[in-house]
Parts: sequence; C-alpha cells; structure tokens
Amino acid sequence: MAKATIEIISALEKTAKKLEAGASYQWGHMGACNCGNLAQELTKLSKGEIHRYAMQRHGDWAEQILEFCPTSGYPMDLMISKMLDFGFSLTDLQKLETLSDHEILNRMPKDRRDKINKNAKEDVIYYMKTWALKLRDEWVEAHPEIDLEKDLAAIKKEEIIF
Repeated sequence: MAKATIEIISALEKTAKKLEAGASYQWGHMGACNCGNLAQELTKLSKGEIHRYAMQRHGDWAEQILEFCPTSGYPMDLMISKMLDFGFSLTDLQKLETLSDHEILNRMPKDRRDKINKNAKEDVIYYMKTWALKLRDEWVEAHPEIDLEKDLAAIKKEEIIF
C-alpha cells in the first residue's frame, strides 16, 4: 500500500473532491475511470490524452498495469511510471480500479463495504476518501509533532511535465 505522505493524501482527496464536484466519470473510459481520474490529478493530463495514450495498447487499466514496462516507451507506461514515482504501487492502482484493497474496505461499515461497486462514481469517491483517511491516520500517528492540515494547505500545484 502507498506510504502515508502528504502528497498522496492530497492527491486522493483532490481526486475525490473533483469527482464530487462533477468531474467526468465513466468506468469504461481509460481517462475517466477510477485510475484515470487519479492519473488526471497526478499528471495534469486530460481524460482525452490519457485515453488516447491507453489506446495505443490493448486492455483496460488492470491489463496495462500487468504488462507495465518502464522502458517500453509507450506513453501509458510513462504515465504509470509517473504515478509510481509519486508513491503509488502497481498493486494500489490495480486495486483502485476494482475498489478491492481489503485494508481500505475493512475501514468501511460492513453494509457499505458489501455493496461497493467498482464502476459507481459514489463508491469510487467513498473508497478514495476512506483511503485518504486511513493514510491521514497513519501519517498523524507517525508525525504527531507536525500539523498535517497546515502542510496539506501548503502543497503547491506542481505541473508534472509528461
């Protein structure tokens, strides 16, 4: 699982907030699905650019993650590399696409967890918020002397040049 860093917490929270505010969501669209929306936040690429890069190879996010090769030169692999550089793992991305990480699911009430749907926008938002909260708790426990809210507020939007 991704380490609890201010940058990862911020990325998850910003992605969830954008989805809540009406950002495009379509599970079958490589640029507007679960990973696609997170990729938009991390890379500053548009959903169309992400989708176009993904269509240069076959498969959905899960399949492309399985075939990930950091030296392939494919734009999708370069984008996945940027997400990994940010601190996410391939497993994080696979489980985000299917909303299946048991550490995150176990933080949800059983009745909500049992009904989670990998292609429902509301469930993606809830999953990302739960994940961010889990990481917040871990971060605060590891850094009790630091004000997390102050540090999150100080994060500047840095453009990642792709």
